[in-house]
Amino acid sequence: MKRQRWLPTIARLILFFFFLTSAQAQGVRKAVWAGQFYEADPDRLSRLLDIFLDSAAVQPVSGEVVGIISPHAGHVFSGRIAAFGYRLLRDQDVSTVVIIGPSHYYSFEGCSIYLKGGFATPLGVAEIDEGIARELSRVSGFGYIPEAHQKEHSIEVQLPFIQKSLPRARIVPVVMGFQTKRTIEALEAALSKVLPGKKAIVVASTDMSHFLSKNEANLMDSRTIEMLKAIDTKELMRKVERAENIMCGGGPVLALLLYAQKLGPARVAVLNYGDSAAAGGPSDRVVGYLSAAVYIEKKAELFSLTSEEKKELLNLARKAIENYLEKGELLTYNPLNPKFLEPKGGFVTLKENGELRGCIGFIEPLFPLYQTIIQAAVYAATQDPRFAAVRKNELSKVEIEISILSPLESVKEVSEIKIGQHGLVIKQAGRSGLLLPQVATEFGWDRKTFLQEICRKAGLPENAWKKPGSLYKFEALVFHE
Repeated sequence: MKRQRWLPTIARLILFFFFLTSAQAQGVRKAVWAGQFYEADPDRLSRLLDIFLDSAAVQPVSGEVVGIISPHAGHVFSGRIAAFGYRLLRDQDVSTVVIIGPSHYYSFEGCSIYLKGGFATPLGVAEIDEGIARELSRVSGFGYIPEAHQKEHSIEVQLPFIQKSLPRARIVPVVMGFQTKRTIEALEAALSKVLPGKKAIVVASTDMSHFLSKNEANLMDSRTIEMLKAIDTKELMRKVERAENIMCGGGPVLALLLYAQKLGPARVAVLNYGDSAAAGGPSDRVVGYLSAAVYIEKKAELFSLTSEEKKELLNLARKAIENYLEKGELLTYNPLNPKFLEPKGGFVTLKENGELRGCIGFIEPLFPLYQTIIQAAVYAATQDPRFAAVRKNELSKVEIEISILSPLESVKEVSEIKIGQHGLVIKQAGRSGLLLPQVATEFGWDRKTFLQEICRKAGLPENAWKKPGSLYKFEALVFHE
């Protein structure tokens, strides 16, 4: 009987300790390194950060910033370097900052994601974005490991900068354990699934080489920086997995770079570099510090035309066909509009009673726009091998559609292809094929069918698109009579 009376008590104690541990794990983490890595007095800390940020002369990058690489040493050593990245972010519309730092004090596999509560600093509490934290955990399979966060400084030293430069942003702290390819790619896959479409920035927390002479450190760091600028993830991954002395947070940096590459044409802009010797540390045991921005290169704005300009080009296409059917020669035209003199790829599509009657054009911008339209219109009417040439008395029944093409972009991931927005080109084994963006919409194709059809158009097997480097996408300005 005594055993039966004690069992519920033991069970209650187990539940009590479980919920106590859970509450601690999901509560506010106290500032561990205030007074050591950075100022503990809130006024002095705030003033010092203002000095760092105001003195960081940083130029804006030509694209959308998706993350920064930031050092995590004591502010007296690396604060001036770190300020460059946060000055770039200051006043941007950012709701969430995902901070990825390496584990310095606890060894474990995978990553630990702080799921609830917040992180305290002398400037207040940085709240956790619980929704994004929960989604990253679910997608990646990484949970919360208390020991990973208890003493870790690589996350904490970033927080005062975030609180000053992005005061309304919430955070998602992620500590990475053993920096293996498997862990890095799992985290990147979660970032790529959860963050797009959200106002989120990733901070990869890392210092550069450790405890070399100043000359050796600067030389090694310069080589690492060149790899970062080239986004040579393959070589960086090799060095990180071999634990070479290039970055203590190489895994977090790689996760950011791989995530950025999924979003578009990724670039790295070096904002500032320095070392501990410059801040008064010994010159024979130097730590390097880098501030860099990772951004998606701004795409050239899609070519645009007014309604009157579109009408003029449509009339030009019709006159070009009429002239050729009457005289057997290309129309002479001298445009005054400078837009019509820009080299552009383009296609002219002819339809009769809603059915295709001809379609020919130029993928590459070989000619000025007006000349592209003239030639494409004539060829669509007379040279499309699928149809007999358009007759003069038939032309009044033919509707003309023009597609002006953007430059081709190599497709790295088929998930980039958006039905109705992108056209496709495939080039392989001496064959090529093109499908305009509107074709997939007109036939109601999904992405898989679109890919199969572009292969068939080129006379290739329907899975030929899988060969790397053979598939391209483009956008088009489409208008018709």
